[in-house]
Amino acid sequence: MSELLAPQPPGTPRARPSAQSAPYWEGCAAGELRILRCRTCGQAHTDAPHRCWRCQGADLVWEASAGRGSLYSWTVVWRPQTPQFVVPYAVAIVSLDEGCHLVSAIVGCRPEDLAEGLRLVVEFHPSGDGAQLPYFRPEGPGSEAP
Repeated sequence: MSELLAPQPPGTPRARPSAQSAPYWEGCAAGELRILRCRTCGQAHTDAPHRCWRCQGADLVWEASAGRGSLYSWTVVWRPQTPQFVVPYAVAIVSLDEGCHLVSAIVGCRPEDLAEGLRLVVEFHPSGDGAQLPYFRPEGPGSEAP
């Protein structure tokens, strides 16, 4: 039986916000998962596009996500690309309940507990310099999204 998957320690390499993605990262720092919503067709996005990939509309607005979803796909990393990462960690694609996908990591369970469709809830952990990263853990008692 392996240990529980845990967040990476502060100081691990992370994304640098762009002008387009800054509202997403500001939300994370405040403990809120944000997505973009197309006002024309209602499609949700997590990749901060300039236009909706469904209808090509340009009227996109940031909104708070409920922070819940299910595990779509994952891989457990045992040999990191750089030595700053603590293994094992599970990189995952989470299907958010709003209808879009987000790449994140799973915490709070063992690697062998991961299964397609596992219900997940977001939680935030510090990554250094005041930033926070969204991680997902299995839903269950006490799993209230922020």
